[in-house]
Amino acid sequence: MNRETGPALGAADIARFIREGFIRVDEAFPSAIAAAARDILWAATGCDPDDPASWTRPVIRLGHFDQAPFREAANTPVLRNAFDQLVGEGRWLPRCGLGTFPVRFPSNDDPGDAGWHIDMSFGHDNPDFMEWRANIRSQDRALLMLFLFSDVGIDDAPTRVRAGSHIDIARQLAPAGEAGLTLRELAADGFAGSARRREELATGPAGTVYLCHPFLVHSAQKHLGHAPRFMAQPPLLPREPICLERPDHRYSPVEIAILRSLEQRPVADG
Repeated sequence: MNRETGPALGAADIARFIREGFIRVDEAFPSAIAAAARDILWAATGCDPDDPASWTRPVIRLGHFDQAPFREAANTPVLRNAFDQLVGEGRWLPRCGLGTFPVRFPSNDDPGDAGWHIDMSFGHDNPDFMEWRANIRSQDRALLMLFLFSDVGIDDAPTRVRAGSHIDIARQLAPAGEAGLTLRELAADGFAGSARRREELATGPAGTVYLCHPFLVHSAQKHLGHAPRFMAQPPLLPREPICLERPDHRYSPVEIAILRSLEQRPVADG
């Protein structure tokens, strides 16, 4: 199968995405693009890649980057095909760049951002990020994505994910309707509702991308390795709203996962 022209994901991949809330896409973008992007990111950190003494903070958050390597990484044929498969053809917006980069450095210090959470999808105009919101149709967010721009092993601060936790969040959000819940409300119990879920680590070589359901519970952690970790975590934005009541029953895997979480199985799986 040609991943550039045909389906990027197989039936088993899509089934796993619906069941566990994420899928790993290997060689989603070339390692040469990752290397070019790292050069830009190193310059933005103000640190010297050859001098660990300059790595004085456990994490440096960098803003939006839209230079060629980032645009190219976000728009490979493999990823565009995968977006069509998970969100629906014509239902998502291409990215012009990538969002925040939390660059993590080897450190024994607490990075201060290692709590379990989901990425909220609307209400970002509120200066208090704990008041940002999510609702059952994941307004303004079709996917959470983890782009690995450096090799990430188990000691290199890989993002922790709770497999299947999107099910718990969907059930928590459903009674709140269109208004949804704030991060403060969702985090009131420390995301204990998904604590029983199996934990997995988002590891892989540079060029790996994890495509995650927007309700997937995840967390950062300390960097216990030797080389800084470069990762982007942008959303895939919807071109049209996620819909849980499609007359034609052409539901995307993102939508099917929500419906099955609520024990409302669609008539057809798209």
